[in-house]
Amino acid sequence: MNYPILTREILEGVGGKENIVSLIHCATRLRFKLQDHRLADIDKLKANPDIIMVLESGGQFQVVIGNEVKGVYQAIQQVLAPNDETPSETKTAGKKDKLFERFIDIISGIFTPFLGIMAASGILKGFLAVAITLNWFSQDSGTYRIWYAASDSLFYFFPLLLGYTAGKKFGGNPFITMGIGGALVHPLITSAFEASTAAGGTTEYFLGIPLSFLNYSSSVIPIIFASWVSCEVEKKLDARLPSTIKLFITPLVCLMLVVPLVFLIIGPTAEWLSQLLAQGYQAIYGFAPALAGAVMGAIWQVCVMFGLHWGLVPIAINNITVMGHDTLAPLLLPAVIGQAGAALGVFLRTRDAKLKVLSGSAVTAGIFGITEPAVYGVTLPYRRPFIFGCAAGAAGGFVVGYYQSAVYSMGIVNIFTFMQMIPPSGINHTVWGAIIGTLLAFFISVALTWMFGLPAVTTPPVEKQADESQPESQPVGSHCVFMPANGCVIPLEQVKDPAFASGLLGQGVAIIPEEGCIFSPVTGQVVSLFQTKHAIGIKSESGIDVLIHIGIDTVKLDGKYFTALVQQDAFVKAGEALIQFDRQAILDAGFDLTTPVIVSNNENDSSIECLAASKIAASKVEKGSPLLFVKYSS
Repeated sequence: MNYPILTREILEGVGGKENIVSLIHCATRLRFKLQDHRLADIDKLKANPDIIMVLESGGQFQVVIGNEVKGVYQAIQQVLAPNDETPSETKTAGKKDKLFERFIDIISGIFTPFLGIMAASGILKGFLAVAITLNWFSQDSGTYRIWYAASDSLFYFFPLLLGYTAGKKFGGNPFITMGIGGALVHPLITSAFEASTAAGGTTEYFLGIPLSFLNYSSSVIPIIFASWVSCEVEKKLDARLPSTIKLFITPLVCLMLVVPLVFLIIGPTAEWLSQLLAQGYQAIYGFAPALAGAVMGAIWQVCVMFGLHWGLVPIAINNITVMGHDTLAPLLLPAVIGQAGAALGVFLRTRDAKLKVLSGSAVTAGIFGITEPAVYGVTLPYRRPFIFGCAAGAAGGFVVGYYQSAVYSMGIVNIFTFMQMIPPSGINHTVWGAIIGTLLAFFISVALTWMFGLPAVTTPPVEKQADESQPESQPVGSHCVFMPANGCVIPLEQVKDPAFASGLLGQGVAIIPEEGCIFSPVTGQVVSLFQTKHAIGIKSESGIDVLIHIGIDTVKLDGKYFTALVQQDAFVKAGEALIQFDRQAILDAGFDLTTPVIVSNNENDSSIECLAASKIAASKVEKGSPLLFVKYSS
């Protein structure tokens, strides 16, 4: 990836850096909070080959990049905040967020910064469970203690880390809220809790008010509430105190006020809510574990698509904190592996070189818990593989729920989750149930996708008819792309759109149509028909992907003056009419009708030859004339 170019195009696509309220990233996507979503150009971003998908969900404008997201995020941060300052959450948004969208935005903003270390900690804990089960070393050994401390430190000091990320998210000083989180797990408080428990509930007092000491290690809800209160206090103090003293007075007041408030009110209340949340989940799960597994296996990837899965993250963490184990995460594993299996089915079935490479890499990422490349790049565009992946997830989730499998440490759901399922007593039927359910989801999705996932592109039997729109000759057969309309041909680099002119979207030429209709340049299948009807993509019988983009920036017309004559997934013959448009109306509206015709999947061993090179800049090239030819080296 060329980070500087991609950074510039992303910033332009989201409406400029002045339109950005905040930016965070998770494992595969950039999550923007924008002042005005109407300033963002979704179609322009989707047209970038380095961007997998763009969507709006949970009050966020999400740009899915894939495994390179961290590098892209850092490049954008250098433009947004050259002094290593993050965009402030205190900017006013263009409109009031809906309550649920605000909740999703807060949760994702607080938890995403340490997803990587959370996954690593969970994997290490799972490895230690395997090592103890196989008697590789004992719990009394120095090796175990060192690695256990490394794996458990994140969760033990959760209030400390959550204090930092929550403070940033709520727009306050993260070091103040980090100090509050540290107070919750301070040795004095921990020892007071242990002493109180051993003495049968001895009461201590703060300024005459009775205290109730609790174990806040690994807790989630108390520090999030405390951080919000602290940030609100901080903002009010900073607005009223002189700048000469607020540097130390504001933190002093926050610590003296909020920390006691946590132990007196916030902590006990949050602990009660934690217990209530855990008991509520357990009641729902206990009613029909297998049904719960089927439902979660079916809908989990849909939730991930829209960023709604963040609403379930606190439940899983809270389950481990309160009950010592979590039964939600195992239900999600078949859904994750189901999409990886669907991507593998596409890999085994397709003959398209680009799709094979994309699906192969998506399988690897999916097995390790990152499903966005598989979903957005492979299964969702072809619809049926995504549906098969969800159906397989439901079947596998049913089995996992039936065996009531659980995890005993937190981490990203992936192939290593099996190790986190090993209970202290050793491997039992719950672990084997999870393995069976997950393998079932994998093999079902592979089989269904391999057999039915990709529509076959075959020429239907038709009587040969004389049709002047059909090309009379095809040089070297199926590798040829024909002229889609009467008009002039110009080199691609002369197109007044950098994305096309630079060749980033593919190689080819551009035409200036002289009539209000575009005809198919190949025989094949319509694989993409934009909602605004200004562009269409066709995969030829030989696997060539051809994109025709009518005009420059005509997406802004929102479909006005365009009429599609074919539907998505339709089989079309070379010379068949695809899209009609009002040529004069588009020109009168001030748009350039230069129409790029590009091959978007040419590989390193191929080249694009313009067969109309001798006619470039000519007054007219006939519809159906040879235009491009894809050459493959032997």
